This record gives sequence, structure tokens and C-alpha cells, in this order.
Amino acid sequence: MSVMTALQGSLFELDAAPGLGPLADLVVRHRLGRGAWVDLLPGWLGCADEVYDRLLDVDWQAERRQMYERVVDVPRLLRFYGEGEELPHPTLTTARQALNQHYGPELGEPFTTAGMCLYRDGRDSVAWHGDTIGRGRSEDTMVAILSLGSAREFLLRPRGGGATIRHRLGHGDLIVMGGSCQRTWEHAVPKTSRPVGPRMSVQFRPRGVR
Repeated sequence: MSVMTALQGSLFELDAAPGLGPLADLVVRHRLGRGAWVDLLPGWLGCADEVYDRLLDVDWQAERRQMYERVVDVPRLLRFYGEGEELPHPTLTTARQALNQHYGPELGEPFTTAGMCLYRDGRDSVAWHGDTIGRGRSEDTMVAILSLGSAREFLLRPRGGGATIRHRLGHGDLIVMGGSCQRTWEHAVPKTSRPVGPRMSVQFRPRGVR
């Protein structure tokens, strides 16, 4: 499925190649409690317009899921790249390599898969959840998310109740959820009535985590 809305990028990026900044000494860790943390690095991928435009043309999938007593449309488009599958842009391969180099010693294994979501406008969203299909249900792990396109709110809250933490993720920003985050916290991208353009997320995960 092709989506036709290209990003209105900066004039300074028209002839610039996408580039990843360093992670060491720049990414900032925020301790959430309960053994969970998030790392944040705004603008990790610079000159990201070309990557965004290329990813618009991947074979995005529209899915339907059972919701209580009826089947409903998933309010976003999806594409999953499994272990060993070529990623749709070389910058994503480079990004995964950089994440593995930086986080590999702490994680103890590499990121091997890449799931992608396309939020077409403010009506698309993802509800509160943790990535607990597979090993994330019982083990500490990491999920690294590269955000592209229009800025959207990314929310975090403790499982069982507590204050919501809000991060506004923009074009080229990186967030990494680690430790017990998938088991003890939930995250969401809520709907918004504000006029917003498309936003993509690329989620790098280790084997057996979804």
C-alpha cells in the first residue's frame, strides 16, 4: 500500500544525505522506577527527509483485529521485517548497527528485527500496551524506536496506575525503552484532533520480543 504524502522538509535538506549522530555521551537516560528506564536523543537521524520519503513506498499493510465481540480496523498501517530480512533503506541498517554497538554490551544480544508503523494523520493511534508478546513478558529487554515525520506525543505510565509521562517525538528522534519497561510500564500514541501529517516509527527489537 503506497501513501502519497511527502514530508515538507527544510530547504537546507534538499541535497543533504541522511546521517546518524553519535549515541555515546549524547543519549540521556531517564529512570522511571520499578527497574524501567528510557533513553532519549532528539534529532539522532539528521537530514531524515529522504529516508521518510523512501519509506512511504514500502508495502504497508492494513490489518484487522478482534476487539471484544467485533473485528475492527487497526488504526495505523504496519510492516514487519524479520530476522535476516533486508530493511527498506540502508540508513535503517546503519541505525541498527549503531544501536547494537552502543547497547549490545548492556542488552547482551543484538537487535534483529524492525517493525514499522505509519500513523497517517491524527486519527491513527496505538492504545496503551507493553511489548509483552514473547520474552518481554518475563525478561528485561530493550525496544529502540526511531521516529520520522510529524511530531506526535508518546506517553508512558506505570502499569496499575500512576502519573503519565509525555514525550513529543519529532523527525529523527530516538527513544529506547529498557530494563523492565515492557513489563512494568505501558506506552501509547494517542489520537489527536490537531491537524498533523503522517508519522512513522521504526521499532528495533531483539529476537523473540514483539
